[in-house]
Amino acid sequence: MKLLRPINVAFTALIQILMYWCIIIPTLTMYGITSTTPTWVVLCAIAATSLICAGGYVINDYFDVKIDRINRPDRVIVTNTMSKAEAMRLYQIVTGVGIVCGLITSFYLRSLTLGMIYVIVPGMLWFYSSSYKRQLIVGNLIVALSAALVPMVPMFVEATALGNKYGELLSQTPILKTLYSWICGFALFSFLFTFIREAIKDLQDEPGDREYECHTMAVVWGENITRGVLTALIILTNAILAFFVYNVIPFEGTLTARYFLFGIVAPSVCLIAILWSKSCTAYANASSLCKFIMLIGTLYALIYYYIIAATYHIPMFGIFQIMQ
Repeated sequence: MKLLRPINVAFTALIQILMYWCIIIPTLTMYGITSTTPTWVVLCAIAATSLICAGGYVINDYFDVKIDRINRPDRVIVTNTMSKAEAMRLYQIVTGVGIVCGLITSFYLRSLTLGMIYVIVPGMLWFYSSSYKRQLIVGNLIVALSAALVPMVPMFVEATALGNKYGELLSQTPILKTLYSWICGFALFSFLFTFIREAIKDLQDEPGDREYECHTMAVVWGENITRGVLTALIILTNAILAFFVYNVIPFEGTLTARYFLFGIVAPSVCLIAILWSKSCTAYANASSLCKFIMLIGTLYALIYYYIIAATYHIPMFGIFQIMQ
């Protein structure tokens, strides 16, 4: 179970659940449209993404045994608790079931795009673990891109189902534009903070990475330059979010602004302070805080749900009753 990272996998599933039932469904309700996707199809897509994510953790540990013995010897599972052959079988089973679930979803929706995602991403995670994570920035970008695809999957599922039902009529409405605007916002947030967290992990894992000649940001640029780049990225990310909060998001009132200031900006300031602290556990604490910020950002979907329900006088749990 530790090898599969159940908490991280559960977070992956939570992101997709929130995107579908707290962003997509309320937005369709706002336009007077009922979701055309059977619930089992959505759950199958979520299961596929979560299983492929779990497989990615297994194969990453499989290839990182030597590095992990230096960076975190007390947490090495492959070769200590199970053999490499057993880890590979676990990876094949979990990833294989995930791909099958994804292909079932794609076949039902007749979506080549979804099918390609569920085939390409496992291969991308394999090559990341075996090679790309040891290259400068490339590995960070692959993980960040994979994280950005997580909230996009429910959007691809629903957009395909709507397109199958309404065809060209759908393009004459603002429905898809609205949905993609919101979901892409969450995807951008996931991309930026995942990239930041991966770079923090590079700082945390610098001893082992240097020993095995990995060309990560921390190894190539050094600790101080990497921390400076991360500080700039955190400030830039918050600036981008501030632009959307104060200029793009159409909701009246201060609820969104307060959520942003106390849920994202304040922890981001703490994150910068921790990065530059002298504590021996600074990078581990920064990585955990980064995960917390990502959770808070994702939970804004509940605020969206609440605002839509209040604005359009929909019972708070009434949206769930329109699912097929």
